[in-house]
Amino acid sequence: MIKYIGSKRRLLGRILAAIDGVEGARSVIDLFSGTSRVGHALKRAGYRVLANDHNAYAHTLATCYVSADLDELRADAERLIAELQALPGRPGYITETFCEQARFFQPVNGAKIDAIRGAIADKGLTPELEAVLLVSLMEAADRVDSTTGVQMAYLKGWAPRSHRPLELRLPDLLPRAENGKGEAHRLEAAEAAAKLRADVVYVDPPYNQHSYLGNYHIWETLVRWDQPEAYGVARKRIDCRERQSPFNSKRRCGQAFAELFAAIDAPTVVVSFNNEGFLARDQLLALLGPWGEAEVIEVDYRRYVGAQIGIYNPKGAKVGAVSHLRNKELLFVAGRGAAAAAAAARAYVPA
Repeated sequence: MIKYIGSKRRLLGRILAAIDGVEGARSVIDLFSGTSRVGHALKRAGYRVLANDHNAYAHTLATCYVSADLDELRADAERLIAELQALPGRPGYITETFCEQARFFQPVNGAKIDAIRGAIADKGLTPELEAVLLVSLMEAADRVDSTTGVQMAYLKGWAPRSHRPLELRLPDLLPRAENGKGEAHRLEAAEAAAKLRADVVYVDPPYNQHSYLGNYHIWETLVRWDQPEAYGVARKRIDCRERQSPFNSKRRCGQAFAELFAAIDAPTVVVSFNNEGFLARDQLLALLGPWGEAEVIEVDYRRYVGAQIGIYNPKGAKVGAVSHLRNKELLFVAGRGAAAAAAAARAYVPA
């Protein structure tokens, strides 16, 4: 899957252990699905997953990894991936914007991305098959980019991986889950919470000022294929200035969280947060009050790589020092079966 600062790769085992500890749980809503790493793992474990995210690239990832089923799409996807891989490069918007005006990809790979994305758009595919091909392209581009993992900036010198040729691969599709076909939704989180129903709701919201749209604007443009006006050194989409989530605002996030939790109708809630977030631990516990006393699991981790190398201005000069290298991931479990779920999460031992 793509590099992602919000990924729960390191916490995934505990999250699954907690949900597995909820007796009788068969379905899970993932309200902020991101890369769908959690939804994909839950689907693999047999749960019916209802994934949601308001960004187009995240919705595409969920359509591929949660909604699409391997047994139905594999043959067509493999045939089309081979066809797309054989296309010659054709420079276009991606090459001009992210290889010439910026330096996220080598121009030869940018031209290949342009050619493949244009061909996908011309095929008129079903949403699930198109999502599989788009994810294949997204992940191929991610393997040859020149960043630290976010698209707020590119490296001063080319990353070694950027010199590799772009290579499409079949994404890690899964067969349909034992408990039913997954779904991918593109709604605001509170709207999804009010509309969707499942045994467990998993909440992994943005927790500080860093916008996922701004951090992954290239994927949004690649999926939407709208060739937007771009600005700044990183050539961000112009709507990064307008599509600002209240969860990324210290002033507005309290109300956004209150509305979100008020809309949730599920017997069990699992929340992933961070001690660097805008909300304090006690504030989250108060939001979970309607589900009874919540259990909290703390896990100590190194911060993401971008936080470890310091702060640089657009000219590449270091302008800020690293404040700290470790943080705490917090996993809250509340509602039916919370004690058993928390015990299972605490007992989890990474392989």
